[in-house]
Amino acid sequence: MTMRDDLITALLSVVDPAIVLRRPEELMLYEYDGSALDQGMPEVVVVPRTTAEVAACVQVAAQLGVPIVARGAGTGLAGGSVPEQGGLVISLTRLNRILAIDPVARTARVQPGVVNTDLSLAAAPYGLHFAPDPSSQRASTIGGNIATNAGGPHCLKYGVTTNHVLAVALVLGDGRVIEVSRAALDAPGYDLLGVVVGSEGTLGIVTEAVVKLTPNPESIYTFLAIYDDLDAASETVSAIIAHGIIPAALEMLVGQGIAAVEAAVQAGYPSDARAVLLIELDGLREEVIAQAQAIEQICHHYGVRELRAAQDAHQREKLWAGRKGALAACARIAPHYHIQDGVVPRSRLPELLRLTEEVAARHQITIVNIFHAGDGNLHPLLLFDLRHAGALERAVAASEEILQACVAAGGTISGEHGIGIEKRNYLGWIFGPADLAAFADLRAIFDPNGVMNPCKLLPGGSSCADIRFARGALRALDRGAWI
Repeated sequence: MTMRDDLITALLSVVDPAIVLRRPEELMLYEYDGSALDQGMPEVVVVPRTTAEVAACVQVAAQLGVPIVARGAGTGLAGGSVPEQGGLVISLTRLNRILAIDPVARTARVQPGVVNTDLSLAAAPYGLHFAPDPSSQRASTIGGNIATNAGGPHCLKYGVTTNHVLAVALVLGDGRVIEVSRAALDAPGYDLLGVVVGSEGTLGIVTEAVVKLTPNPESIYTFLAIYDDLDAASETVSAIIAHGIIPAALEMLVGQGIAAVEAAVQAGYPSDARAVLLIELDGLREEVIAQAQAIEQICHHYGVRELRAAQDAHQREKLWAGRKGALAACARIAPHYHIQDGVVPRSRLPELLRLTEEVAARHQITIVNIFHAGDGNLHPLLLFDLRHAGALERAVAASEEILQACVAAGGTISGEHGIGIEKRNYLGWIFGPADLAAFADLRAIFDPNGVMNPCKLLPGGSSCADIRFARGALRALDRGAWI
């Protein structure tokens, strides 16, 4: 019998055979994520319905030394849920229940497969919502948000996922289940929950979470600031924050991306603009009015062409539909994409935006900038056509150059997408050997056998050395023998 046969036999002995997927046509659905640049075929996929089933599957795989990859909705953009080493994928999509909402404590206990937006819809009757709002929130799940410490447009004011997680149930690499929490703001001891959030499944698998819910604001004011000059739009961003105003969201769209969004969504974006800022304020009515007046003055100081305010909820939804649908809209420009996720100080935005244009010209690709300007989280969208020779290679080289520039400007290589496969070898740009060794030591405390999402997040030498099988050995099996 092969290792794969042993794995299947062991899984069938501990869980319902109906949740064990092993036919090639089933497994193909789990070999990629939202980026589609990194791929890897799993040997087996299980779709458990309880924490106990997750733990049983982990224990079986760990005993065989098989790599274990947790997967949510598959909307990740860095290859974090791609089974690059083969092995077992544990899909958490059936763990999708909202277990409890406590409107007094303003918390919810949820399973990891709950879709981000669905949690806010369930909390709406209590005047509450879940604040993290990645652009994929209509599909992405809470477990995925926790894995990558996702943010979104409103993280400028409300913080990223780690600021909204109070506790998790975590299945460790040997199948044990522990609870990690920080329910008290002044709790003593190490912040282990802070370590787990953003660890991309390398420390364990989250099967439940207690998250904060945020009160809906009394008043919301959303408007579009339209510019003919890119530097002026960028400088407006820094000026708003320097004025002491923290908008709920402060987004920027540049050039071709604006035209593509408007063609796809008809959101009210001017197709001829050099740049637009989507600005949203929320809070007490009087506070919002005062902040809106101040921001309007700042925009005019920097030469805004026009300000367009949403007059009702429908217009606000249209403006946001444009921003949230930007990635799909750019398919009008080219059929394939590679999206990056660098961060820079707000004051360096103008030079980085100019640099992306220079990089695009040098590498002969199209780069569209649509990003979270308020916190300097750039999302250059590199567009190309795989049918053209060398297009992918040029896109990857261009994205690497942009990330290097972000680091040189005092920024970093990811704000919310995570590291995964795509950027693991870039960690050496921002961390030294001692730092990486400390990360690897911490990882080994949670997962001494190195089976939890191996070869992700940390450079290969730090995270792959202890895998107890040759890379790709399982994938080399004769696929014709699969059952």
